[in-house]
Amino acid sequence: MIEAAILDQAAALLARCRTAGVTVATAESCTGGLVAAALTAVADSSLVMDRGVVTYSLAAKTEMLGVPAALIAAEGAVSEAVARAMAEGALARSSARLAVSVTGLAGPGGGTAEKPVGLVWLASAHRGGGTVAARHVFPGDQAAVRRAAVVAALAMLDRALPAS
Repeated sequence: MIEAAILDQAAALLARCRTAGVTVATAESCTGGLVAAALTAVADSSLVMDRGVVTYSLAAKTEMLGVPAALIAAEGAVSEAVARAMAEGALARSSARLAVSVTGLAGPGGGTAEKPVGLVWLASAHRGGGTVAARHVFPGDQAAVRRAAVVAALAMLDRALPAS
């Protein structure tokens, strides 16, 4: 079940998207579809939500989003370059005007000194516009990291909307 504060954030974002005429796509890894789940838990989200894809494996990032395997090999799946490629791939493979991607290390294991558990890269891509990315290191266990990543992804989408 998605908590009320995140549902409120998603509802406010969807309302702004409807007003702006913006549709959305998501490309998620460490959040496992939680951004899309938050958005689609809101009534009438189908007016805004075009599609969401969970690309947990490296192969899925390449097959479903067009992220070059060489890029993943060079930068790692949890990187700015891959987050950008995921958002751009989601946009290219949808009719959405705005896409957000999330890739990270939610834990409990898998972290290194360079890429610690809690590291999450987000990116948003706007059709006809640019792509922006943001690096976060969220504290806590896997659930806390995933929750924080969802909140950050919804906020990133909100910031990418045109001013009203």
